[in-house]
Amino acid sequence: MTIKRILLSLLFISAVTVLWGQARPLVKGMKISRSVTIKKMIYTIPAPADTSKPVILVEGNNIILDFNNAELKGSTGKVEPDRFQGLAVLVRNSKNVTIRNLKARGYKIALRAYNVDKLVLENCDFSYNYRQHLNSTQEKEDVSDWMSYHHNEKDEWLRYGAAIYLRNCDSAVIEHCKVTGGQNALMMMECNDGRVMSNDFSFNSGIGIGMYRSNRNTVNFNRLIFNVRGYSHGVYRRGQDSACILVYEQSNDNSFYYNNVTHGGDGFFLWAGQTTMDSGKGGCNNNIIYGNDFSYAPTNGIEVTFSSNVIKNNRMYECDHGIWGGYSYNTTIERNHFRDNRIGIAIEHGQHNAILSNTFIGDKTAIRLWSNKTQPADWGYAKYRDTRSAVYHISLNSFNNNPVAYDLIRTDSLWVHDNAGDGLILNSIKVDSTITHLDSVYENFTAGSPIAPVEFANYGKAPFEGSGKFRGRKNIMITEWGPYDFQYPLIRNTNPVSTSDTMVFELYGPKGNWSFVSSVGGDFPDTASGFLEPKKDLYDITDMPAAFIFLKDTYPGDDSTTDNTEMVLEFKGDAFTDAFGNKVPAGKPYRVKFQHFFQPIQWEVLFYSLDTAYHNPVKTNMLFSPLERKAPVKTEKVNKLDYAWWGGIKAGEISYRQFLSIAEGKAKIPQGNYELSVTWDDAVRVYLDNKLILDEWKPSRYSFDESPHKKIKLKLGGDHQFRVEHAELGGFAALSLKIKPVE
Repeated sequence: MTIKRILLSLLFISAVTVLWGQARPLVKGMKISRSVTIKKMIYTIPAPADTSKPVILVEGNNIILDFNNAELKGSTGKVEPDRFQGLAVLVRNSKNVTIRNLKARGYKIALRAYNVDKLVLENCDFSYNYRQHLNSTQEKEDVSDWMSYHHNEKDEWLRYGAAIYLRNCDSAVIEHCKVTGGQNALMMMECNDGRVMSNDFSFNSGIGIGMYRSNRNTVNFNRLIFNVRGYSHGVYRRGQDSACILVYEQSNDNSFYYNNVTHGGDGFFLWAGQTTMDSGKGGCNNNIIYGNDFSYAPTNGIEVTFSSNVIKNNRMYECDHGIWGGYSYNTTIERNHFRDNRIGIAIEHGQHNAILSNTFIGDKTAIRLWSNKTQPADWGYAKYRDTRSAVYHISLNSFNNNPVAYDLIRTDSLWVHDNAGDGLILNSIKVDSTITHLDSVYENFTAGSPIAPVEFANYGKAPFEGSGKFRGRKNIMITEWGPYDFQYPLIRNTNPVSTSDTMVFELYGPKGNWSFVSSVGGDFPDTASGFLEPKKDLYDITDMPAAFIFLKDTYPGDDSTTDNTEMVLEFKGDAFTDAFGNKVPAGKPYRVKFQHFFQPIQWEVLFYSLDTAYHNPVKTNMLFSPLERKAPVKTEKVNKLDYAWWGGIKAGEISYRQFLSIAEGKAKIPQGNYELSVTWDDAVRVYLDNKLILDEWKPSRYSFDESPHKKIKLKLGGDHQFRVEHAELGGFAALSLKIKPVE
């Protein structure tokens, strides 16, 4: 090579080195294969719906990528979170990649990585990405909001979106990252030997951290609070398979310690997986759950099923179950603190478990152990495994103010020794003749002090810091977009199922002043002047919440009049971030609307028996066989369609697992724009004024264990006729139809 060519080559290399050493701007379709610092700015770059085409692609080895707090925005305008699409950053087929200081919002998936060894994510903020628009209300659950995480071999979890989604990423480190205002924060598939530490994944509507076929990971010092849906205080507590920590399908030898995991649908949700259910082998075993706070779960503080694990030194306050351990075996439950749960520890069909040195205070039932007489015939697990309830060691526990200390049914071989309790325990033991080989000869139930409550160390800005203000399940307030995060102005109805004309409300949010703007269907009473005038101050808020009442207009009792209650208030005060991540400056007026709308429809519902072995209406597209004449087995007259059936319908003494329903209805509806929403399972057709507007007569379109939901925008006004045809082929069934006005 000539000297001239050598010099030109050196100049080229030098120029490229300088270029990569400078802060570089992001552009759509950019591929990064070496270390670089990104120019700090906001980049609005929408992504295509195809998640195989990311905005930014990272691929290579030994890369340090500092985004310098640059922000990628995928959505523009008023696009709602359930319409976010695309992938912001993809990392693939790489080793030793570090990504720092990245913000990404408005995408279906913020960061996805696969086949990456030693991926490091530091100080990244992936808040306000995709989340579902929830259909449940304060008054009634909608079963379409239930999620299913039972399968993920083909990345089925991605249908729910994710802030971070990792597959086959061993030795990953995720630390000091934040995800809020989304659905799922960190989801890990086939990821081993990683560390998830000191992150804040809170106030999301699905999962905080999820694992599937992931082993030997350490999860510690994280704040994972309010990952929840499916709850209305005092009305229903379902959770709908949301969880702060989800561990599924052959995930073993993981450690979870010193995490703040309160107010989750479940705090910790572990299930062995379909492999175990079919074969009886494997499970999610040898996981250590130590020193966490799993309080205030609508369902279970900890759910561990069909597996063997260690649960030690955790806190479970005010849950439905502190621990639900169905089919757990060789599991140790030790030195945990239970308080004010409906049931402290509940285990069905468990074996060789130890319940040692726990404290129970105020739980209605402290320990419940039992087995059912029979097992489901279609469970492979029951065919290959011994599923008796047997062999328990229960000792050194402290029972305090528990109406029932032990509730034991069909359980064999229990060693119950040296437990302590107050005087109430002497009358709080429920044991029947189905219990065999109960050894309690040394059980004296001596009174004694409870074991000291679990204390959580303060690790700098610990995950537990400041959590006292959220104490109690009452602070779970689910909006149509997920859990309320106490940051923005909110009007909350506190008596949603009351039949009284007096509605009670609370105001939440930052400090500031609230004003009345307008109302429909009622007004605000005021002891001084009768009613508030427009723009009259309601409250100068310094302490939350502040309460007020609203008097509804009196409606005729004929069940045919539209019930529309609406109020608009205006807030002006401290700066805040709204439910969609938008920053509202101090002093800027911000309007908050509350609306309760119910459109009664006068339905007559006819139910018919169905036997798909003889005639399958889904396959023939005909409700009835032309060779038969049928009379309904049941008839109902209702003013709304809002059904959920477990195991079919019952007519008299006869149950029908398969059935048809035909609902004919009529209503007088005020002129306007409306949204008609339908939830169903298995098949449905909806007609409006003899016109087919929804045809969902092919259940095969939906392969997941979920009830579908569809919305239709309509212009309505005056008298309308409705017809709904519904088919249930066996199993869980649902049918719901609602109408609400839209702007």
